[in-house]
Amino acid sequence: MNIPCQHIDLPLFREKGVTLYIKREDTIHPLISGNKYRKLKYNLEEAKKQGHSTLLTFGGAFSNHIAAVACAGKEKGFETIGMIRGEELAHSWQDNPTLALAHQQGMRFHFVSRSEYRNKNEASFCHDLKERFGECYLLPEGGTNELAVRGCEEILTEADAGFDHICCAVGTGGTLAGLINSTKEGQNVLGFPALKGDFLNDDIRTFARNDRWRLVTDYHFGGYAKVDRELVTFINRFRDETGIPLDPIYTGKMLFGIFALVKQDVFPKGTRILAIHTGGLQGILGMNLVLEKKNLPLLDL
Repeated sequence: MNIPCQHIDLPLFREKGVTLYIKREDTIHPLISGNKYRKLKYNLEEAKKQGHSTLLTFGGAFSNHIAAVACAGKEKGFETIGMIRGEELAHSWQDNPTLALAHQQGMRFHFVSRSEYRNKNEASFCHDLKERFGECYLLPEGGTNELAVRGCEEILTEADAGFDHICCAVGTGGTLAGLINSTKEGQNVLGFPALKGDFLNDDIRTFARNDRWRLVTDYHFGGYAKVDRELVTFINRFRDETGIPLDPIYTGKMLFGIFALVKQDVFPKGTRILAIHTGGLQGILGMNLVLEKKNLPLLDL
């Protein structure tokens, strides 16, 4: 699979002597984009192997994972069920672009309270799901498991061996672990978490097979799905200058962080950086609904 890498030839990088390329994983599939395609690849093969006809998974109102599972299920012939966080959405999901897309792709929803949702990893909760829905192939929230990491190990190829740093946004840590496992000696992986805190370190170590990585925790903009005027302005300007759309939850924050580090001279001259565009562009429509309510500028579509 030949995924294009786009050179970001902007004055900042020329001035600092740093080279930046973006690997356009967002172009991998029109609906199942970026890391979600990678995470689902081997899980869907395993579901077929085990004889399952239904996928069941978990996510929030604007989840990239929910949208991707619904689309992949339809394409590969699976029924799909989404356990959606927030029982209030049961009466308004039609107004939610992500859930409307998932429903269009055939996903059935089961809305649960936030307190109930927190039990999603408990054995008793999973047992109750099977009692209710029958035998299903369970996919974790965000899609991260060993098979997902295996899929993400295929993002980097031999053509990427010349980069010094591989940069990626971090949600559950599965994509980053896959990248870590496929780096070459001398390469370093920088993860930009979309969530507050450093708890992800332990989750990533569960799957990572080397220590050539670290998390850069200063560019989450207040936490998961938190977006402000500065970030929106950056994303819109970046699209104007490069033609590359960024999502505001993950890749937009990562690129903002990379620009900030380059400005701070963190990278010496001659450094070659490869940033992974993990997709998630379907979330822009939903984020614009939020921004509009807050009287903030909208993201360009």
